[in-house]
Amino acid sequence: MTTVDVVQDHSMQTVHALLALAEQMRLGGDYRSGCEVARRAADLAASTGDAAGEAQALRSFANQLLRLGQQEEAVAACRQAVVKLEALGDAVGVCEVLTLEAMPLIELGMHEEALDALARARDIAQRLGSRDLLYWVHNRTGVVHGSMGDHELSTDYLMRALSMVDGMDDEARFCILNNVGDNAVYEVSRLRGRGEAEAAERVLTGALGYVAEALQLARAANHPFRESISLDNHGMLLALAGDLDGAAQSIEQSRQIAVRAGYRTLESGALQHQARVRLMRGDHAEAIEGLLLALDRAREAGEKPMAMEISRELSGAYELVGDYLAALGHYRNFHDLERELHSQVAAARARMAAYYFELDNARLETENARLEAELHRTRSDELAADNLLWQRQATEDALTGLPNRRSVDERLPKLAADGGPICVAVADVDLFKRVNDQYGHFVGDEVLRRIAGILLDHVRESDLVARLGGEEFLIALHAAGLEDARIKCDLLRASVAAYPWEQIEPGLAVTISLGLAEINGPASLPEAMSRADQRLYEAKRSGRNRVHAG
Repeated sequence: MTTVDVVQDHSMQTVHALLALAEQMRLGGDYRSGCEVARRAADLAASTGDAAGEAQALRSFANQLLRLGQQEEAVAACRQAVVKLEALGDAVGVCEVLTLEAMPLIELGMHEEALDALARARDIAQRLGSRDLLYWVHNRTGVVHGSMGDHELSTDYLMRALSMVDGMDDEARFCILNNVGDNAVYEVSRLRGRGEAEAAERVLTGALGYVAEALQLARAANHPFRESISLDNHGMLLALAGDLDGAAQSIEQSRQIAVRAGYRTLESGALQHQARVRLMRGDHAEAIEGLLLALDRAREAGEKPMAMEISRELSGAYELVGDYLAALGHYRNFHDLERELHSQVAAARARMAAYYFELDNARLETENARLEAELHRTRSDELAADNLLWQRQATEDALTGLPNRRSVDERLPKLAADGGPICVAVADVDLFKRVNDQYGHFVGDEVLRRIAGILLDHVRESDLVARLGGEEFLIALHAAGLEDARIKCDLLRASVAAYPWEQIEPGLAVTISLGLAEINGPASLPEAMSRADQRLYEAKRSGRNRVHAG
């Protein structure tokens, strides 16, 4: 080994030692010290060209920054890590960091960006067939929807994650048990408000068990952050169960741990929840005093969303005691904070957009230099390959292998001119956006490929099956009158509906709707296509999963 090799080897060993120390601090809840060590590891790895070590350190850095409330910095560290991992071809690492990135984005109020990051992570996890990665994606997606106020959808994702956690480590188990409990606080109230008392009690009973187990795991790991947050959730669930004394005791324990460890956000949350319990008791004056203290703590911690929620609760509390002037003041404060939060989110988006632009430019410059070097070495081979690819793309859909719209424009008039009856059907996948949103684009693409195969399997060689774009297909049935074509199209519809879609993803169901028209010679082709489109819209409006002809 050369002297340079020895130095680099020693540096890599030092990076790994620093990473191990940073992880030890994270697991112990000492996030401030963990951040410092992870930052040192990242700088050292960068100075020695250890891209894998730098990415791992950036991930650790981000994971601890978000616990300290430094959300923009956490997102930036995640983006840097993703760039490194993509260059290394580490799909697992990219998926893990995208899943992590969703958390600070949630805290910044950037829910759309969080869901976009999780959609990318879900596509990778499904492509890799990794149950562990998919668990974290479902878990975090549930948290996003809960933060957006859709606790019913949040429950759906969280329970999916809970069903996948067996065999994973204690950290993963704690995380989902605590998240299910946290979401249940809102879900129980929602169900009770809808008069679904039995469903609410089932959710509450289950959540109390989940959070009790989470608390045991937190204490076994000697992890103050986890213990504090699970005690707080346990207290709120006890309050919903009517045990107000137990609730007050549990939340106070949570607050004391948060104060000792310097977890300002958790302290604010505990104060807020103590006030809620006092309101349940009818102790309005004490509740207001607690909410005012919680508001001060939230402001000190820079937690605008929490301060906004506390202001709204203060308005309601003052109204209960008849102090309408104070109630109005806090109601106005709530709306002022809401406007500030919108401005803060917009400013954060602008700052991060500028940062991403710089990051992408640096990455593009590196990539362009690499591509230019490759181009000089293999230009003739690449040109030949590009030419073949262009010829194929000109008439073939890349995803399904079916003829594309250009091919249809060339072939359909020839079929119409051959003589004999010919019918054309336009088929559209029902509620396809929901498939993409719920299961990811990887599953959506697979659905389109499978439908293409089903259609090809049930037509003759003389017929034409093509993908027009998106989730829309064309079927041209040669030598078939309108009634025969309608029967064939209904067979295609039934074949798609009967396909075992759950083999791709549990709970997946897919149907298509078709509009059918007869072509009377080449001249009538545009009019026939228009009628087929109209019949398709009629099929959609009539309930989907059906054929309309005419």
